[in-house]
Amino acid sequence: MIDFRNVSKTYPNGTHALNDVSLHIEKGEFVFIVGASGAGKSTFLKLIMREEIPTSGEIIINGNKLSRLRRRDVPYLRRHMGIVFQDFRLIEKMTVFDNVAFAMRAVGESSATIKKRVPYVLNLVGLKDKMKNKPSELSGGEQQRVSLARALVNNPEIIVADEPTGNVDPELSHEIIELLNEINAMGTTVLVVTHEHELVREFHQRVIAIDHGRVVGDTGSVTEDGYSEPAESADEGFTDDLGDLEIDIDKLDIDQGFAPGSLDGEPESEGETALPQYPDNVERIPD
Repeated sequence: MIDFRNVSKTYPNGTHALNDVSLHIEKGEFVFIVGASGAGKSTFLKLIMREEIPTSGEIIINGNKLSRLRRRDVPYLRRHMGIVFQDFRLIEKMTVFDNVAFAMRAVGESSATIKKRVPYVLNLVGLKDKMKNKPSELSGGEQQRVSLARALVNNPEIIVADEPTGNVDPELSHEIIELLNEINAMGTTVLVVTHEHELVREFHQRVIAIDHGRVVGDTGSVTEDGYSEPAESADEGFTDDLGDLEIDIDKLDIDQGFAPGSLDGEPESEGETALPQYPDNVERIPD
């Protein structure tokens, strides 16, 4: 699904954000990305979304080399992703329905599909009765669920969540991660950047720790040959593959700062548009 092969990223000001990162994320995984402020987490996500280009190395998503992707074809890549932001990024003048529908209109979906799909996804996140409300009339947790519905509505293969619980209280943080966990159970790959240790422990998913641009811990790395032996839980700490350095999640200086096709249970109808495919010009890695 997602491969980083010896990826490094150096910004024009000389900042080395990532240093020789190699990892594999399998389709359908749920992965927490943790690390201190400035460790390279945001750059990692930006590279996946193709907001940034690596200085060296190769990133491959679904067999597509991102280095061969032309700028005008980047939207095709992002149509396979749903993005959840810490600050929600909802349009205040629009209703909840229109905020979610906006993502579908942007990719050219028909009005008939939008009218069916948006209520379905809002119901999935528990907000069907809030369709006519404006964002200002919602709580922080409800606004984040609208953001999640918007990320889901185009049926992406990958959900990328950048500090999705940063602006909600602890109880709602659990609720948001639980929703992402349920979405992951349907087959969608989920990547979550978070600073909340308790959530990482509670959900016992794969945890990748980044420090000074390097992956210093991975509680269950996946390779093309299969899974390595994962720790039983995040409390057992991370071990650097290059040496004897062990990092306990409590000691990390972390700042406080659906599968392709229909979702499970969604009725199908004639004329429903399939997800757009990657452009033909993108080089694919042989199976």
